Amino acid sequence: MNMPDPSPAALRKLAPVLTKRWLSPDAWRIDVYEQLDGYMALRKALTADPDDLIALVKAAGLRGRGGAGFPAGLKWQFIPQNDGKPHYLVVNADEGEPGTCKDLPLMMADPHSLIEGIIIASYAIRANRAFIYIRGEAVHAARRLRNAVSEATSLGYLGTDILGSGFDLDVVVHSGAGAYICGEETALLESLEGRRGQPRLRPPFPATHGLYASPTVVNNVETIASVPYIVLGGAAWFRSMGTEKSPGPKIYSVSGRVHRPGQYECSLGVTLGELIELAGGMAEGHQLKFWTPGGSSTPMLTAEHIHVPLDFEGMASVGTMLGTTAVQVFSDADDVVYATYRWIKFYHHESCGKCTPCREGNYWMVRILRRILSGAGRPEDLDLLLDTCGNLLGRSFCALGDGATSPVTSSIKYFRQDYLDYIEGRREPIFQDAAASGSSSEATDAEAELAGAR
Repeated sequence: MNMPDPSPAALRKLAPVLTKRWLSPDAWRIDVYEQLDGYMALRKALTADPDDLIALVKAAGLRGRGGAGFPAGLKWQFIPQNDGKPHYLVVNADEGEPGTCKDLPLMMADPHSLIEGIIIASYAIRANRAFIYIRGEAVHAARRLRNAVSEATSLGYLGTDILGSGFDLDVVVHSGAGAYICGEETALLESLEGRRGQPRLRPPFPATHGLYASPTVVNNVETIASVPYIVLGGAAWFRSMGTEKSPGPKIYSVSGRVHRPGQYECSLGVTLGELIELAGGMAEGHQLKFWTPGGSSTPMLTAEHIHVPLDFEGMASVGTMLGTTAVQVFSDADDVVYATYRWIKFYHHESCGKCTPCREGNYWMVRILRRILSGAGRPEDLDLLLDTCGNLLGRSFCALGDGATSPVTSSIKYFRQDYLDYIEGRREPIFQDAAASGSSSEATDAEAELAGAR
């Protein structure tokens, strides 16, 4: 089926800033990058006072693009000065959220935009060493980054006395071992120091006791890659895109039941309806049923929310989060109960095991969901799932445990009938195994243990 071109309203949302070089031949090479405004922002930044750069980022309203949306300039300002300690910048490139795939293509197509942003950010916070912590499976992106660091060093953008400014900086590209928990910033720091990736107790916070117990800024790839554009364009230009409280451009990873899945850069505040239009519309024969605005750890929404702005405030107004803008689109052909089961199975597998709520809660939710999908579920299983989520949310050691409750609570909120169809026998079971049916003593023990936790 031929799809119409995107409407003018949708096209006005486009802001080709972060992705403007992606389609250029050999965009990852430093000579191509320099031809397309590369390292011009660095030259400008090195003539400014570091505190003025922090003020500029604050004025621009840049918020963290890794999920939390915390103001980047404010995070930089938290770094104590004249404390006699080394300062560090750590880039979180451990992209492991299901559905999230915006940082990987950015590092592949335009690694020097990240390197330039790192140099400017490090100069602003007075850091002489920076680290890029990249997911271990992202082998090709790690190679691109290491090559970019080598190219930048050879031309004097990295190393000692950068461009004659007296500022020194070394950048280390570190490949992790592929653990989802290392996307949590303190677990990332633990891993970077050579220990097992587990979250730290806070306070103290990384701003004062981060890497090697020194002041540290941890930012997402897209956050740091936005910095050179702010330095060149200014705060007012950056705020001309997006909304008042959520300014700037954003890369949305659109996947699922659309004609053209991929990365779509738009101003913050674009709606799902406009994104689907840009992606060629829903796949033929499919009607939108549910979707995630920012990966599986953000509560899912329905077709009723298709016109809600995809920014930090818009998503909060309907009880979810913008997250990593991993927009996963599901249709009436997709099973919301099974999707929830697969997501919880992921969280169970990736739980670091440090805290009991996450370690045990996800384990038992997998078993309850599998029991429902086997046709042996009971109406009280829905309350049992919600009760388990209540013992997990706000009680886990880090926010990743909290995020695991999102698909369960939101799917029951909007699609309780889909669960009841399995429980009351109106839907063919997916699983036939005895363990899921509740006939085993282990399943009975699970029920008793969960009841005792209430």
